[in-house]
Amino acid sequence: MRMISKRQLKELVLYSPQHVARLEKAGKFPMRVQLGPNRVGWVESEVLDWLQKRLDERENA
Repeated sequence: MRMISKRQLKELVLYSPQHVARLEKAGKFPMRVQLGPNRVGWVESEVLDWLQKRLDERENA
């Protein structure tokens, strides 16, 4: 399992940190993992699966 940082997440998803937090709260984005008192990360495979679903929806529209 690979974890990605906020910076890496922003490169993949192109959303602001605030928008990512709103999506997480609404249950529409993979939840972050608290790695330490001042560090969070996301499971890379969950984020990539989320992106793939967006692509699949585009192709099926």
